[in-house]
Amino acid sequence: MVVLKDWQRSKLDPSDDALFYSYPRFVTHVDSGFIGQLTDLYREHLRPQTRILDLMSSWVSHLPPEMEFAHVEGHGMNPEELAANPRLDHFFIQNLNQNPVLPFPDQSFDAVLNTVSVQYLQQPEQVFAEVYRILKLQGLFIVSFSNRMFFQKAIQAWRDNSEAGRVELVRRYFESVPGFAVVKVIQRPAPMGWLGFWAGGGGDPFYALIGQRTAG
Repeated sequence: MVVLKDWQRSKLDPSDDALFYSYPRFVTHVDSGFIGQLTDLYREHLRPQTRILDLMSSWVSHLPPEMEFAHVEGHGMNPEELAANPRLDHFFIQNLNQNPVLPFPDQSFDAVLNTVSVQYLQQPEQVFAEVYRILKLQGLFIVSFSNRMFFQKAIQAWRDNSEAGRVELVRRYFESVPGFAVVKVIQRPAPMGWLGFWAGGGGDPFYALIGQRTAG
C-alpha cells in the first residue's frame, strides 16, 4: 500500500545523500534522557544471543551494555562512524533512498532498530516491507524518533507534520505492509510550561513504535 504522494517524498536539499553524509559526525543527535529511555526500551524488548540489524546507524547503537547478542549488523552512510561503533560485528554502506532492497535472506534477524532516522526515508513503504521480509516470525522492528532532524534532508511529509502526526505517519508505514502489527506506541512529548522548567527545560520528546511480524 502506498502511503505517500510523490510530492511528500521531496527534500529541500535534493543533492546526493552520499555527499551530505560523507563527513563523519561523532555527536549524539538526541539528549541523554532520550538515550536512557531508548536503552531501557531495548532492555525490555530485545533478547540476548539474538541477531540484530541496526538500520541507518552511526557510531553508537544505544544497546544495553550488559546484553550480548549473537550478531549485530550495522547499516549507514558513513564508514568512519560505523567503524567506530563498538557494538557492531559487521556493517555495510547503502543509500536506501536509491536502493531500498536489503542484502539479507528472508527471516534472518530477530529484531531491526531504527533510531532518529525514519524521517529521511523517501521510500518508507519499500523499506518497511524489506524489514518485514528479513525479520523472523514474531521479530520486532523498533522505530524511535524525537523532534530533531537535518531539516534539509527530512522528507516534506515529516517536515510539515506535527509530532503527533509523525507518530501516525510511522504507524501508517507499518500498516502498509500486510502482516506487520503495531504492538506498542510510546508518546512522551517534552514537558511544557512550569513542568518543563522544573524538569530542566523539558528535554527531547521521546516517541517509539514497535512493529511485529505476525505472519510466516
